[in-house]
Order: sequence, then structure tokens, then C-alpha cells
Amino acid sequence: MLLIKDGRVLDPATKTDAAQDILLDGEKIAEIAAPGKVTRARDAEIFDAAGLIIAPGFIDMHVHLREPGQESSESIESGTRAAARGGFTAVCCMPNTKPVNDNASVTRFIVDRAKSTGSVRVWPIGAASVGSKGENIAEIAAMKEAGIVAVSDDGKPIATAKLARQVMDYCQSLDLPVIEHAEDVSLAHGAVMREGVTSARLGLRGMPAAAEAVCVARDVQLAELTDARLHIAHLSARSSLELVRWAKQRGLKVTCEVTPHHFTLIDEDVQYDSRFKMNPPLAAREDREALLAGLADGTVDAIATDHAPHEPALKDVEFDRAPFGILGFETALGLALELLHSGKITLQRMVELFTTGPARVLGLERKIAENEAADLTIFSTDHEWIFNVKESSSKSRNSPFDGRSFKGAPMATIVAGRVVWKR
Repeated sequence: MLLIKDGRVLDPATKTDAAQDILLDGEKIAEIAAPGKVTRARDAEIFDAAGLIIAPGFIDMHVHLREPGQESSESIESGTRAAARGGFTAVCCMPNTKPVNDNASVTRFIVDRAKSTGSVRVWPIGAASVGSKGENIAEIAAMKEAGIVAVSDDGKPIATAKLARQVMDYCQSLDLPVIEHAEDVSLAHGAVMREGVTSARLGLRGMPAAAEAVCVARDVQLAELTDARLHIAHLSARSSLELVRWAKQRGLKVTCEVTPHHFTLIDEDVQYDSRFKMNPPLAAREDREALLAGLADGTVDAIATDHAPHEPALKDVEFDRAPFGILGFETALGLALELLHSGKITLQRMVELFTTGPARVLGLERKIAENEAADLTIFSTDHEWIFNVKESSSKSRNSPFDGRSFKGAPMATIVAGRVVWKR
């Protein structure tokens, strides 16, 4: 047994914000009581959480663990260690592995590898189309039976409106969300950053914000047609957010996520540095301000990292040739806490974006209650530290936040009653 003492329990699902002790017994929460009032903790190990926040276990619903096939950049073992250091107790891994996770055998491989080598829970996302090629629908029902929690062709959009409708119809019957990488490929072809004054100054081919919004508009219409659960991944443009807000007002099952790099950085930060190259690209300042408003007002449902590791040999090349993507796990909470400290969001809202928000998108429940799974994230809002990417648990080093100072950090990650990481 483990007794977590004297912490501040903050749970958006139960509207709890109070000093409480929590007793864990095995994989479950056994008892919750006022400080010093837990009755069954005689022989329990003590975790002193004084001055710390105890939240439901954080969920990252958009990550790339690279296994199978790209283990030189990341593996399930190394990626989940990094996730645990970031305070995440569960991660949803995208299907663009080699081979693509488009069938039950690959799904089962990921599930089994996660059980044997993973530090946190791994919930696979299956491909929407065979090979994510946008031609034929994948074996979605079989993958669901094997353990997927959603479908996506992430890295690219579902190729056509006809196929997207078929996928949404099918997933509606299976009660699975469709996660869309929103991008009109005809507008985005060859682009390496966001189109604007900065791309023109740097002489780099730019992708207009409309490339994202056009695809969001298509898919919102299809979600209304099919009554499907549509989730827009790594939303970055103001116009895209306005479409999601409109869909929510109409009562459609449309949700979205925003990454820490998109609510922190802008296109002006690029400066030919491939660590700042991601897809969707870093957007204009006015887009970032719109994302911050959406995080505060409830339009955005989740913060997700889009953790996308690349080994140094791939990333340390000319900007045009470098792959898209950055590390995300270990800096996500620190960046979100910057919004708290600057007064842009409340603490309760921030925790919701990491916990009950992504859980709702996935059709799950996440709360701190007796007999619930003992998955907890314990963090500080004032612990000062500096991120050193060389100390990361990831195999890769592609982070634009190397050397950044933070106030607030994950302090411990507990999965199924076991402390899998502690600062």
C-alpha cells in the first residue's frame, strides 16, 4: 500500500479541490480522506505530497513512439520513460509506424510490447486507411478488438471526402473517434513552414493557414452528415478554431487539441533552425492568441504533445530537408504552467486539459475516487528547473526548448498504484 499524504487533490471530474490523503492498495485507490483521517494505512509506504498538486493521471492523446520500425529514433520503452518524466500516465500512439498500424496484428504487437517494456499505459490509434495511403478503409473493427482507441492517418489527412465519410460512418457504428490531421495537401505541397512575412523573409516555402482550415471545414460537414465523433489533431490556426467553435455550438461531436509548441512559439521563432520545424508549422502571432483564448474558454478539449522524436542524423540537416516534429513529453507541463503563471488559464482548467478533457474525447472516464484505477500525476506549480535535452529519456534530442527555464514541474507519476517515476 502507498499513502499519499498532505497533498492538494485537484480533480475536474469530481470538482474536488481540497487537502486530502489518498491510500493506494494494489492497482486501485482504496481510500480518500481528510489529512490524517485515512483508516487503513497502518503498514503503508508514505509519499509526502505537502505543497504539491495531486491530479488524475495525465493523458497524452497524440504521440509517436516509432516502434515498430523506427527504433533508432524512439521505442516504446524509451518513449514511455520520457512520458513518465513528463507526468503522463497514458499515451495514445499514432499509427505511422513501419509497418503502419492498419491491422490487428500490428495493434497486438504494440499492446504486448507496451505491457512488457512500457512505463505507462499505451493506447494505440489505428490507421483509417490501409497503409495510411488514403485508398481503402483499414481493418478498423479488428483493430478495435485488439485495443485501438481511435483511428487516424496522422502525418497526412484522410485523403478524400468520400473515404473520410466512409471512415466516419464505420467509426460511428463502432463508437470510435476519428482523429484528423487537417491539411489540404494541394495547398500544403512542398511547404516547410507557415506562409507569411517570415517565410518570405527567410525564402522558405510557406503553407497557408487555409490549408488546415479547408480540411477542418470539410470534416465538420462530414461529421454533421454521419453523426461521427471527429477530433482535430494539433489545431494551429484561428480559422480552424472558429470552425470547431461553430460545430460545438451546433451540437456536433467535434473536439480539438492544441500542442504546447503551438501555444508557446510562433513562425518568427523559426530562423532556419530545424528544431522549430513541425507540422502543422508554427503559426502567426494572431493564431497563437486565438489558441490561448480557446484554451481558456473551453473550445479546446485537450493539450497533446505530438511528441515526434527524430534521431540527430535525420534532424541535423538543412531546414528544407529535415523531417517535421519535435520532442514534447518532458516540457509539456512546464509550458502549460507558464499560461497559469501569466494568468491566461486557471489551474483547474489546465488540469482538465491534461485529464478529463482527453478522456472525454476518447470516451473514457478519468477521476480520483475510491475503487478507481490508481493513476495519478503529482506536480509542483513552483519548482524551478531547466530543461536539458541531453538528460531526456527519449532517444532523440530534437527540442526547441533545450535550456529553457521553468517554474513548476511533474514530481511523480503513478501508474496502477506504482510510482514509475519520481523527481
